[in-house]
Amino acid sequence: MSKSILFAFLFIQGFMNAQLTERSLSSEKWQFRNTQEKKWLPAKIPGTVHLDLMDNKMIPDPFKDENEKKVQWVENEDWEYQTNFKISSKELQNDHVDLIFNGLDTFSEIYLNGKLLKKTDNMFRKWEIPVKDFLKEGDNDLKVKFISAVKEGKERAKKVPFTMPESPRSFVRKAQYQFGWDWGPRLVTAGIWKDIQLKCWNFAEIQNIKYDQHFSGNIFNLKFEVEINAENSGDYVLNINKQTKTVPLKKGLNKISIPYKTDGMKMWQPNGWGEANLYDFKIELFKDKRSLDSENIKVGLRTVELVQEKDAAGKSFYFKVNGKPLYAKGTNWIPGDSFSPRMTKEKYRKLIKDAKEANMNMIRVWGGGIYEDDEFYKACDENGILVWQDFMFAGSFYPADEDFLNNVKEEVKDQINRLQNHPSIALWCGNNEIDEAIVNWGYQKQFKYSKEDSLQVWKDYKKLFHELIPNTLRENLTPGKNIYWPSSPSIGWGHKESLTEGDSHYWGVWWGEQPFEMYNEKVGRFMSEYGFQGMPGLEAVKSMFSGIPDLNLQNPVIKAHEKNTRGWEIISKYMKRDYKVPTDFIQYNYISQLLQARGMKIAVEAHRRSKPYNMGTLYWQLNDCWPVVSWSSIDYLGNWKALQYQMKRSFEQQVILTEEKEGVLNFYAVNDGLERFNNVNLEVKAVRFDGKVLKEFKTVSKEKMLESIIQFDPVQISALISDADKNKTFLQLTLKDKDGKIVATNLHFFAKPKDLQLTKPAIKIKKISADEIEISTDILAKDVYLMGDTHFSDNFFDLLPNTSKKIRLSKPLENVKVMSLWDTF
Repeated sequence: MSKSILFAFLFIQGFMNAQLTERSLSSEKWQFRNTQEKKWLPAKIPGTVHLDLMDNKMIPDPFKDENEKKVQWVENEDWEYQTNFKISSKELQNDHVDLIFNGLDTFSEIYLNGKLLKKTDNMFRKWEIPVKDFLKEGDNDLKVKFISAVKEGKERAKKVPFTMPESPRSFVRKAQYQFGWDWGPRLVTAGIWKDIQLKCWNFAEIQNIKYDQHFSGNIFNLKFEVEINAENSGDYVLNINKQTKTVPLKKGLNKISIPYKTDGMKMWQPNGWGEANLYDFKIELFKDKRSLDSENIKVGLRTVELVQEKDAAGKSFYFKVNGKPLYAKGTNWIPGDSFSPRMTKEKYRKLIKDAKEANMNMIRVWGGGIYEDDEFYKACDENGILVWQDFMFAGSFYPADEDFLNNVKEEVKDQINRLQNHPSIALWCGNNEIDEAIVNWGYQKQFKYSKEDSLQVWKDYKKLFHELIPNTLRENLTPGKNIYWPSSPSIGWGHKESLTEGDSHYWGVWWGEQPFEMYNEKVGRFMSEYGFQGMPGLEAVKSMFSGIPDLNLQNPVIKAHEKNTRGWEIISKYMKRDYKVPTDFIQYNYISQLLQARGMKIAVEAHRRSKPYNMGTLYWQLNDCWPVVSWSSIDYLGNWKALQYQMKRSFEQQVILTEEKEGVLNFYAVNDGLERFNNVNLEVKAVRFDGKVLKEFKTVSKEKMLESIIQFDPVQISALISDADKNKTFLQLTLKDKDGKIVATNLHFFAKPKDLQLTKPAIKIKKISADEIEISTDILAKDVYLMGDTHFSDNFFDLLPNTSKKIRLSKPLENVKVMSLWDTF
C-alpha cells in the first residue's frame, strides 16, 4: 500500500470517529495504600483517603464518639492510588486522547504506564493532560501519589521570613476548613475527590462557552462567545439550537462570537419576584456535516448590578436585579460534608429547596470551603437563589510569590469558566475576613512582626486580591458578570464605618457577648454575617454516638461536638438572660434552639425595619458539615432547627414589625415584593394569655407599599396595657389590604420568655390524614415543639388561645410528641 493511500485510509478512519467521546475512569477497579506499606486496599473514586480507610475498617468514623482525635495521623502520611484500564485500537486512532482530572486533593504526582505525567498542587484546579503518546492498546496502568499537604505546607512556610498565621493551611491551595474551624473537625484529607475522564477528539474541540447579555429598553440582546481549539484551519459549522453559522477557523485557539435572537424568552427572576426562567441551548460543532463536539448549557436572562452611591450616611450597598433594587434575604453556606464526595445531588437540591421554602433569595458561599459542585449552582439557578461567591481564601495571611500567584490565576480561570454561565452568580468576592484579619486581629503583634514584615503582608494582600483576581475576572468574563468585591467584610466590626458603607460582619453578639437587643443598634448597609449557636436536632445528637446515646451535657462525646472553645459557656450565658435554664437534656436542646431563633429574629427584624438604609441580611449559617452544635439553621441530617422555621417567617415578602423604644411602640410594614399594596390598614389587639382581648384598635396608611417601608403612627405602651399585664399579654398584629385580605401577621411580647406568666395549655393533636394533623389549644401555647421522625410544615410556633393549626408531615407518623415553653418552667 502506498503512503498516499495509507494516509487517505487513516484520514477516513479518523473522520469516521470524528465525534468527541468521553468516558469516566472513576468506575474502574481502584486501589490505594499508605506509601509505607505494601498491601493495596480497594478504593472508591471520587473519594478521599479517610472514606477509603473507613470502608476498609482501618479507622473509625471520625464523626462519632471522640474518634476525630484517633484519625489525626492520616494527615501526615503519603498515599497512592492505582488502577488498570483498557484502551482499544479504535480509541488510539483518534488524533487526541486526553486525561482529565477534575479534582485532585492536593499535592500529587500522576504516572501513566510508569511515566511521570504531571505534578499537581491545587485542589481547585482542573488538570487536562495529553496522553496519546503514553497509551498502549490493551492494559494501561494509572497511578496517583499524594504527598501530605500538612508536611508540604510546613516546608513552604519555611521560605517566608516571618511566621504566617494559620500555617500551614495558608500555603496550600486546599479547602481551608479541613484544618478545623469553630464548627467543624480537623480532617485534613487527600485523594481523587472528583471524576477522572478519558477524552478522545479529532479535528477540533469546544473549549469554552460563555454568553453575554445586554438589556436595552425592553429587549435582551444575547451573544454567545465560543472558544474552539482547531487542529487544522478550514471551514466549520457552529449550530446553536436551530441557528447555524459557517465559521472559518485557523489552527489553534479561535474565539467566535454569535448573536442570538431572544424572541419569546422571559427573564430569570430571583425567588419571590417570579419564575426562575431557564432555557436549554445546545452548541454543536460540525465539519463536513459530521458532529465533532457539542455542549449543553442553560441560559437565564437577567441583569445584576452592585450599587454603591454616596449618601448622607455614607455609601449604599445593594443589588439591582433586572433593573430593580433587591432586598437580599438569605444565609451563608459552608461545605455540606467534611468529605465533599459524599455530597449527593439529592442533598444539594434539598438544602437549596429548603432555602427557597424559607423565602430566601441569596446564599453566600463562604471562602473557607470549596467551589461547590455543579449541582449546587444548578439548584440555585432553578430555585431563583442568587449566589455571592467567595474565592477560597479565609481568615489568614497568604503568600504572593510568583508560583503562588500563577497557581491562583489558573484556579480562578478554571472556576470562572466552569461557573460563569449560571444566572445565579451575582458577585465574586476575593476572600473571607482577610482585610479584617490584617487590620483587627493582632497577628502582627502576636508574631512580633517588624515594620517591613507588616508592609509585606499588605503588599501581598493587594497583589492577590486587588490586582491578580480582579484582573483575571476582567480578562475572562463578559461585562456584567465580573462584579467583584475584594473582601467580606470590607471593614471589620467595631469600626463605625462598618455600619455606614460596604458589607458588614457583626459579631458583637456572640463573640462580643453583647445582648441580642444590640442588633437594634448595629445595623449596616448589607449584613453579610452575624449569628448565634444552637444545638442540632435530637436525631443529629444521637448520631454523634456509635453506641447507645448518653444524652447528657457533660458527656465528653457531646462536648467534643462543640468546636468553639467557649461555646457552651456563651450559650448558657445568653440562655440565663432570656430563658429559664433546664436541667433536662431534651428541654435544654429545645431551649437552645429557641434562643438561637430568638436572637436571629431580633437581628433580621432590625435589618428589615431599616430598609432602604439596609438592603441585605445573610445570617451565619445554613448548614453543617458534620453533627455539631453550631450556628446552622439546618443540622447535618437535614432537619430544620427552630432557626430555619423562624427565618421562613422573618423572610416573608410582606411583614409587619414592631419596635419598642423609650416606652413607645413603633409599627413598620415592609414589602420586598414587586406588587403594590394601597391603603393598607393595621389591626392591633392586646390579648391576655387566656384569650381575653383587653384592647384593640385599627390604623390606616394611605401610602403605597412598593419595595419600601411604611411606618404607622406610634403608640404609647402605657396606653395599651398596664405594667402588671406585660408578663401575661401579647399584641396580635394583622396587616390587611383595602379589600380586607390579610397581608401579614405577627405577635409582640412585652417580656422576655423567662418572665412570661405562662400556665399549662391543654394541647390536643388530631389526625386529619396520614400526612396531616391538626393541633389546638385552649390558652396560649408558646413555642410549640412537635417531635417525631418526620418534617413538619411548621414547628416552634406560638398557638393562640382557642385556635387550631393544620400541619403537614413529610411522612406518616403514628405518634407525635409535643412540648411547649410552659414545660420548661
